[in-house]
Amino acid sequence: MNEWIEELTDLCAADEAAVLVTVAGIRGSAPREIGAKMIVTANETIGTIGGGQLEFQCTRVAASLLQDEALSLRSFPLGSSMGQCCGGVVEILFEPLGNGIPAWLRDLGALHGQREAAVIATHISRSAPVKFVVTADRVFGVDEDEASSTMLAGARAVLSGSRKPHRDVQDFFEPVVMPDLNIAVFGAGHVGTAVVDALWNLDCNIRWIDSRRNVFRKVPRNVRTIETPDPALEVAAMPSGSFYLVMTHSHALDFDVCDRILRRNDASYCGLIGSVSKRRRFEKRFRQQGLSEALIDTLVCPIGVAGISGKKPAEIAVAVAAEILKVKDEAAQASAYPENVHPLPSGKRR
Repeated sequence: MNEWIEELTDLCAADEAAVLVTVAGIRGSAPREIGAKMIVTANETIGTIGGGQLEFQCTRVAASLLQDEALSLRSFPLGSSMGQCCGGVVEILFEPLGNGIPAWLRDLGALHGQREAAVIATHISRSAPVKFVVTADRVFGVDEDEASSTMLAGARAVLSGSRKPHRDVQDFFEPVVMPDLNIAVFGAGHVGTAVVDALWNLDCNIRWIDSRRNVFRKVPRNVRTIETPDPALEVAAMPSGSFYLVMTHSHALDFDVCDRILRRNDASYCGLIGSVSKRRRFEKRFRQQGLSEALIDTLVCPIGVAGISGKKPAEIAVAVAAEILKVKDEAAQASAYPENVHPLPSGKRR
């Protein structure tokens, strides 16, 4: 998630001293991935780098650096000095900020608002630190002739390649891209609201759609709400590989939305709230409409991981969020195998 960009921008705009704490390297096992961040001020911490003794010690270090001006890189052995079971070594980058918004952060915020992929390039040096933002064809935060050609090449290699954080000795590259988990939630009733509450904090984009007026209340920042008299038309607005959750106030509307999703034949997941009997009624109608059995079989109904039978909105939401993550991770795992090798099936219920 990239909420740290807005949080840090607000703090810097208010001239409030803060330290940006980033996992910059890992050897062995660690509680969080490279690129995980938290912000430490005199009064609070925002975000997490994994909790436990590592986060406690890093918070103390960051608090001692609030009035500093130089960034620093420190190593934290998790097993020998902190008693954490992970047992690896984590390298943490501490960056004091607070005297106005730095150019790189201002430009990064603008690029992120425009949904343009970028890479933060940092040369880790107390004596001569350099930090700027790189896109496919531009440099922000410094004049391009001030940027190291080696760093520019490294940043663009990350942007065009794996898009994962990478450190090469003192050069640290962090891609900031829009998440590729796209979710459409049709219906803003009790269950739909609970589902969005469960999903929004994931690294995802959510479109929340309903035909009723003034039905949306508290809406998280990465959720786009859409009031429309014809929600089924919004299926066409989703990118290929999207996840769909259909839970409107109307069975007729549920059917129309699902029909359009299935006919696209490119969904990663099409989940319909309801019972086995509802599924059977829908299946019969889909056949009458000419849908193939192969398409009908991709419909997931009932929804939610097996083993959770609760009917409360919050219980359904947890089960549905878990199922989406499960499907997403299974797809990522399958794509990592050669075409002639397949992972063992997980027994996903449909």
